[in-house]
Amino acid sequence: MTKTIRRLHANDYSLYTTMDTGIENDYVGRVFQNLTTGGNILYGLFLDGQLASVGGYSIYREQYAMLGRLRSDRRYRGQDLATELMEHVIHEALNDDHIKWIGANTQEDNLPARRVLEKLGLPTHIMLHGAMTKDVSMLESGAPLWNPVTKLARKKEWLEKLFIQSEGIFPYECFYPFPASEQLFKEDEVEYWKFYENDSKTRCLITKPDRKRYHFLHMIYPWSDFTKQKGLWETVTRDYRKLAEMHEDETYIWKDLTKEEAALLPENHAFKLPSPWILHGKKTSEWHAVHQVVK
Repeated sequence: MTKTIRRLHANDYSLYTTMDTGIENDYVGRVFQNLTTGGNILYGLFLDGQLASVGGYSIYREQYAMLGRLRSDRRYRGQDLATELMEHVIHEALNDDHIKWIGANTQEDNLPARRVLEKLGLPTHIMLHGAMTKDVSMLESGAPLWNPVTKLARKKEWLEKLFIQSEGIFPYECFYPFPASEQLFKEDEVEYWKFYENDSKTRCLITKPDRKRYHFLHMIYPWSDFTKQKGLWETVTRDYRKLAEMHEDETYIWKDLTKEEAALLPENHAFKLPSPWILHGKKTSEWHAVHQVVK
């Protein structure tokens, strides 16, 4: 049996439709063209000319490669094709000197993908619920709104303190958190994001719009006392309503929560808590160090 791996392009969509993935309404098929252009790169593993497995990565801020889009034809499962393909994908990503981190984000209940990531040696960073809701009134206290931060220098101070110094996990987009670095925070984006401080200037809230099928107000608040901060949720609601008024499509509030934080929500909360996502990843310098040792 002849086995080949090559990069896929938009005109390979017909080959993808011949795969039996067992996934109904598969988003990879819906957006196949987008996944093969720009900063999105997709590879296919072929057996005797039949596309048997696909996977690739997307590049964020020139230096983050997020693996994903892993799909396998059920007729060829059990042969470790997905692992072999993703090893090739990682090797290709490592050839790009701009890439400083390679990782993946997969749901806790996606056991096949998690096994592949374990075989690839991608350690776990964090597990997060992508919590969604249209109503946070149960968390509001009627307190005044927090104070907006308008100066770019102050916004950068908060990012430096909360994320960059510790290389903490920053939820750059819905579904896409990354280990923080200065490269992740471009000034034009940071100026666009909204920052708020409480009166004592000991807490900071960030809100920014995102689109992943639905419209989201992505709120970032990296403390676990989010149920006790008066005025926090009133501020979130104000920005959410403004965003919802701009769009006829479904619009939600999104907050990333650890399992421990999700347990702090009141019993009457309106958040949807799907299976949490697990972020795996490794710096490319660590990949190269291991490769040198193996050599």
